[in-house]
Amino acid sequence: MGKTLRIAGTIGESIVDGPGFRYVIFTQGCPHHCPGCHNPETHDFAGGTEIDSDVLVQDILKNPLLSGVTFSGGEPFCQAEGLCAVADGLGGKKPLMAYTGYTFEQLLALPDPWVRELLGRLTLLVDGPYVQAERGLELKFRGSANQRVLDVPSSLAAGKAVWREEYR
Repeated sequence: MGKTLRIAGTIGESIVDGPGFRYVIFTQGCPHHCPGCHNPETHDFAGGTEIDSDVLVQDILKNPLLSGVTFSGGEPFCQAEGLCAVADGLGGKKPLMAYTGYTFEQLLALPDPWVRELLGRLTLLVDGPYVQAERGLELKFRGSANQRVLDVPSSLAAGKAVWREEYR
């Protein structure tokens, strides 16, 4: 048995939540409450449903056409341990990315050791709060211009945020 997660839902096949054909897990609970949020129903930490990480892994692995998995929300880093269990269950078979209302720098400063563990399993991170005044429909895989699409392995190696150039 894996770890229990509280999720708002999943999308089995998405082309808008990261590069390629992706499975998306929407975590439940968010401390940011960004005005104009695309998923305000995910804010309540008591909402959504509980699910075992192993169930999510089994569902993901049923589709051989998936090119990756995206952790969205809510705030995925509020459930970093459970998402690490999903990542570990996938055993490196799918590239992982996450959306977060925190900046990369804020994530590194959080006291929860699972946050750093989850970062270490990601290839891409879209960081920063959604800012309605900076909304841009032309922005690839992000909602507002202040958000960054980061190369996580390069960022961790450098100890600072490193953009994934094709998304700049």
